[in-house]
Amino acid sequence: MCGIAGVIGKTNRGQDLIEDMTTIITHRGPDDAGYFVDKDVMFGMRRLAIIDLNGGHQPINNEDNTMTIVFNGEIYNYQELQHILKSKGHRFKTNSDTEVLIHLYEEYGAKMLPMLRGMFTFAIYDKINKEVFIARDYFGIKPLYYLVDQNRVVAFGSEIKSLLLHPAARKEINEEALFQYLSYQYNPLQETFFKRIWKLPPGHYIKVSMIQQKTLEKKYWAFEFSPKEGIERTENEKNLAQHVLQTMRESVRAHMIADVPVGAFLSGGIDSAVIVALLSKEIENRNRELSKGIKDGQNINTQKLSTFTVTFDATSEASEAAVIAKHFKTHHTEINVTRDLFLQAVPKMMWHMDEPLADPSAVGLYFLSNAARQQVKVVLSGEGADELFGGYNIYREPSALNIMKRIAPQWMLESIIKPLSESSINFFGKNYLRRFFIPLESRYIGNARIFSGKDVQKIWRGRNFVEEIGSFSATLPSYDSYYKAEKAHAPSDSAKMQYIDINHWLPGDILQKADKMTMAHSLELRVPFLDIEVANVASYIPESLKYKNGTTKYLLRLAMKNILPRESARRKKLGFPTALKTWLKNDSREAGKTGSDMLKSMRESISASPLIKKYYDMATIMGLIEEHGRGFADHSRKIYLFYTLAVWYEQYFK
Repeated sequence: MCGIAGVIGKTNRGQDLIEDMTTIITHRGPDDAGYFVDKDVMFGMRRLAIIDLNGGHQPINNEDNTMTIVFNGEIYNYQELQHILKSKGHRFKTNSDTEVLIHLYEEYGAKMLPMLRGMFTFAIYDKINKEVFIARDYFGIKPLYYLVDQNRVVAFGSEIKSLLLHPAARKEINEEALFQYLSYQYNPLQETFFKRIWKLPPGHYIKVSMIQQKTLEKKYWAFEFSPKEGIERTENEKNLAQHVLQTMRESVRAHMIADVPVGAFLSGGIDSAVIVALLSKEIENRNRELSKGIKDGQNINTQKLSTFTVTFDATSEASEAAVIAKHFKTHHTEINVTRDLFLQAVPKMMWHMDEPLADPSAVGLYFLSNAARQQVKVVLSGEGADELFGGYNIYREPSALNIMKRIAPQWMLESIIKPLSESSINFFGKNYLRRFFIPLESRYIGNARIFSGKDVQKIWRGRNFVEEIGSFSATLPSYDSYYKAEKAHAPSDSAKMQYIDINHWLPGDILQKADKMTMAHSLELRVPFLDIEVANVASYIPESLKYKNGTTKYLLRLAMKNILPRESARRKKLGFPTALKTWLKNDSREAGKTGSDMLKSMRESISASPLIKKYYDMATIMGLIEEHGRGFADHSRKIYLFYTLAVWYEQYFK
């Protein structure tokens, strides 16, 4: 695992530039540094040593030094690939997955990418053809950014802060990102909050030709639903459940490959419980193998799984996590975060995040990662299970709406229910009725829906980037292609919602915060649910086995039924909740006791922000804060959205 950076083309600075670009991301790799410099290209890396601790120094060259690579990630099937390459005559100097990648590229070019099982971003410089090849993994587990100047890619890196050091970089705000942020709580665009700095999308590669002065960007992989492919397996749900279990076992086993201790994040939900259960079994088997043949009385260096849970002052899932930890006899650590600690962490968190992200659970991950790094260097976590296996309750909404459509006569829908849903009368279930009359394409932009389209129009003071904002949400024109069945290969509205989240919410929010918060503490995070083989199985699970008996992730729960405590297998999704809503109550007596008035602190940061004053209606924002403080409404997520934006701007522009 590393942080990487590169410069493509000549600059007015020498090696000191690439050294600065990698030094600023030392947190991604405190164990080692390495550089490659020639007149056309400079590569740099910071290494977090996980595999081949002594031999994995980067950059690495091929046999005749015509190619050089820097790599961030882990390739879990690298030993199998190494065996194939050796049979074709390739010679290896190390036992690292990095060297496997460069030989694969020699042999197969871009066709190597679907052969990889793992998480990765890497860059290879072909000195003969004067080309730089840069690729990102299937789901976007690891980040990769690039800087464009005069229509040329001139630099790349694991973090934006590296690119800002390049002479061609200018700190210019991307106004469209500010606009979309209101709806999504993250930036869903390919161009970042900094103009001319772009994200390489998941499942894509770019090839930069210095001779032709051209850049080719191409998608090499995309998730597709394939219900026909698994039709034989889906005839028997028990057989399919067994297949899911076996595939997950193999994935966890592959994700354990390391020459350093491995731990796990543990919430009270099923996703992390599955990881802990399978990981515990693998460690138990390894300890048993280690014990074989050892003479009586001899010390045995067996491993005990370390697990980590975050709790907050007013909300706690410690009891749920403790049940799982006790069941599997892990070495368990609980970290409690107070609201003072929460506020203190946000500036540091925003600096590491690179772009604003208004997901408060990121703060929990920040403290969780810090505690885990005191004991282990690698952790496994449950990200991706909800998106692949259908874990969000909102995915069940289309089925419920279809039931109403079948039951209610058309005249009733048009003359009674629709006018009622559009009236000024407030009643329980009104939003549900409204959604019935709004097409999916206009109402669903992913799990993070903060401001509706009407609210965006009230708040936004900049240029309007969508010609018509719907009554429910602001949507991106680029979403149209994802909603077309022939593009998404999604057999239903629920599947389309999954597809949107896999392509946007997952890399834009879930994986971004997971990578940035763990690497802030030099901790490697691995996500076995986002293994390519697991994704292949998930692609052909029928909808009837995702949502059944009033539950989500039905098949996954069935598959894990016999390896989890009963209460854990049935438990609803928990994730990493925070006490933000409670903390933001404007209660002076409570503030006096704790020594912190969070709402006041956030209001001051928001009101003082020149960025917010320029692009948003301050009176409307202050009204939201006032309503929340008086207890008239819960605007905690909306307030936090502006607060994180203000803090981020201060970190990068002041």
